[in-house]
Amino acid sequence: MGLTDIRSRIAAAARDAGRASEDITLIAVSKVQPNERVDAVLREGHRSFGENRVQEAAGKWPDFRARFDGIDLHLIGPLQTNKARQAFELFDAIHTLDRPKLAKTFARLAQETGHCPPLFIQVNTGEEPQKAGIAPDATDAFVKDCLALDLPVHGLMCIPPAEETPSLHFALLRKLAERNGLKQLSMGMSADFEQAIAFGATHIRVGSAIFGERETPET
Repeated sequence: MGLTDIRSRIAAAARDAGRASEDITLIAVSKVQPNERVDAVLREGHRSFGENRVQEAAGKWPDFRARFDGIDLHLIGPLQTNKARQAFELFDAIHTLDRPKLAKTFARLAQETGHCPPLFIQVNTGEEPQKAGIAPDATDAFVKDCLALDLPVHGLMCIPPAEETPSLHFALLRKLAERNGLKQLSMGMSADFEQAIAFGATHIRVGSAIFGERETPET
């Protein structure tokens, strides 16, 4: 498998759903991937990438940005409040707005810096206690609160429970987004992105299917 194969599968899934593949952003999840693999995907012309950790992104992407134009970098992992300023500087979009304290921090930074990257609210659709995100029944109120802070909330994001049918969670996320007038849905990964596209995903997050299995850093 690789980038070409994933693009072909996206096009087929979009066609089956009566959608345009151009409306779906493929985020290549480059976390814990060796720089040479990321470099190879950049050389294939891909420009949208996802990282889980601010620190890892800070050590990797400034050099790539100096060598490749048009990089679009997405934060798709949990964000500590004290890393928010650095995230503003590094990322073109943040998919993990998951609590009121972080929303207030973003609002303050937006006032200070005069800009804020597009934001996705992470919804814990499975209501898993170990997972970050806003509970589904609290999502409407949280969206309203974020918009009242003048935050640029573009959509919602979810990571379905591994043991449950993902389409149920994709359907729920779409319903919540539609109810709140949000147009973008960040959902779907290597194993289920075709289902996510069928339910309206605008951003899918694919890692190992593009790069190969991740190399865990030594501890």
